[in-house]
Amino acid sequence: MRDPAPVRTPAAFAGSDLDRADHIRADADALAGLMDWRARLLRMDRLAPVSGADNCLEWGTLADCAPEDELVFLGLLHGKGCFAAVPQPGRSAPAPAMPTIWHMLATMPAADLATYGAARSLVDWHMRHRFCANCGEGTHIAKGGWQRSCAACGADHFPRTDPVTIMLVEHDDGRLLLGRQPRFPARRFSALAGFVEPGEDIEEAVAREVKEEAGITVRDVTYVASQPWPFPSQLMIGCHAMTNEDTLTIDETELDEARWFTREEVAEAMQAGEAGAAFIAPPRLAIAHELLRWWLKR
Repeated sequence: MRDPAPVRTPAAFAGSDLDRADHIRADADALAGLMDWRARLLRMDRLAPVSGADNCLEWGTLADCAPEDELVFLGLLHGKGCFAAVPQPGRSAPAPAMPTIWHMLATMPAADLATYGAARSLVDWHMRHRFCANCGEGTHIAKGGWQRSCAACGADHFPRTDPVTIMLVEHDDGRLLLGRQPRFPARRFSALAGFVEPGEDIEEAVAREVKEEAGITVRDVTYVASQPWPFPSQLMIGCHAMTNEDTLTIDETELDEARWFTREEVAEAMQAGEAGAAFIAPPRLAIAHELLRWWLKR
């Protein structure tokens, strides 16, 4: 059977309505011209979203941020400059717990979810990179928040995105390999995943991670879809691979369990939701959920 086309619709955390307006970032005068009463400030509780009616993101004005906060330029929306504030250490109370945040994100409109994801990643990067990795001195914001610069040694630092492979491994007999990490709720299984290491291409990273975590060799690695994942700032690269090996040797530092599932078991779990069946499927916000839907259509 011919594989369906790769997933084309934006995944969760992709597809923001914002125009990133790269040409404005390095133009100090243009950027300053956007910082007026019309500018919008994305309301955030440290890294947590603040939502209002219909669980949409809430926006305020630049007057809502503290004088010591740094401002990052998110982009343009309907011609208005949109910004987010980077809080100074120790100034605000801890953000809500992750279960509360996940509950908010689950029903947030797709475009708002994408805007929040980009803002969260950018603000988080600034909060963790206040000092120069080259000389240890303090850094200052530059290019509208898309760079930090060190006045002491002249080094420039840029927000980074870490590539992560996440892969469905299919046996020649049609079964699918899924794993359960220690941090997962009971009976939650998902695709295997791991960071791309220096000197690897995507295919090599997929093969190495599956070998390390499950002890089997894969072939025919193909790309399916990708997703930005702002926890803190990753690009999930969804792949599919085949194998003729059956016996698993699990790396217990990475997985509590790994199992083969039939197509019927996967379909039942995807329909059952949190009630589960043979297992509980990944949540809808995760690319693993979209990969399983893609696999079931093959």
